[in-house]
Amino acid sequence: MSAEQQNNEEVTIDLRRLFILIKKHIISILIWMIGLGLIAYGVSEYVLVPKYTASTQLLVNRKTTDANQAYNNQQADINAVTTYKDIITSNVILKGASKYLANPVTLVKKATPAKKAVYKTNDGTRTLVKKAVKAKPAVYKRESKSYSVSANELASAVSVTTTTSSQVFTLSATAETPAKAQAIANAVAKEFKEQIPKIMDVNNVTIVAEAAKGTKSYPNVKMITMVGVLAGLVISLLIIIIKDLSDTTVREDSFMTNELGLTNLGEIAHITMPKDWTFTAKTAEKRGSSRRRV
Repeated sequence: MSAEQQNNEEVTIDLRRLFILIKKHIISILIWMIGLGLIAYGVSEYVLVPKYTASTQLLVNRKTTDANQAYNNQQADINAVTTYKDIITSNVILKGASKYLANPVTLVKKATPAKKAVYKTNDGTRTLVKKAVKAKPAVYKRESKSYSVSANELASAVSVTTTTSSQVFTLSATAETPAKAQAIANAVAKEFKEQIPKIMDVNNVTIVAEAAKGTKSYPNVKMITMVGVLAGLVISLLIIIIKDLSDTTVREDSFMTNELGLTNLGEIAHITMPKDWTFTAKTAEKRGSSRRRV
């Protein structure tokens, strides 16, 4: 027998032995898999702090009435997306967004100053020309709940995703609650849209879709549970294999002849006796007397 055939035979025997071990310890393997799977599920569902992600989309597109210039402007806007990706996560934008999140209000109507009535006197008669106007305060709209988030915290919470040859890019924000993730994404997008004309001297940013409430992005309960089940399978197999390798019981005759150099004088077959058969002294005596009669 060649060395290659011997190696193949050893591999076959090892695989057969592994299959026997798995079949023998299938219950303990299932217990390990189910147990670690339940532990992983419990940790991911009830222990780990969940994170939520909200996204908003922005369009880079400068308006023009010149049809010949439209294509050139489009290419310029596509190239500008890479630059805008760096600007939107810069300290200037994040500081403004942090300030807005502390007091997220938007001016709806400007304040109106008070004006005195205007009269005209003609022939001693005083005539009202313009009525007096009372002062009216500015009207503000609160966009969301106030959040205290520093610029450094925003830098780690915000990410930008771009697509090749696209004028649209996605701004995502991650936070502990769905509402906070939504507020951060919309605040950064709003601040970026307001600041980009001052920074780039061009007004070509439009918020295509404001962020909705964030969806759960961490932890992935299904994936973590599957990892726990797989870990249970691997650990149980390792324990079974290690125990089997540590067992010094002789299982094959080849070990006695090949490894120890002993001579095989014969084999004793395993005899299975009937369950209802018992060997007693009387049985032996009867068998002995029957032999004598013969």
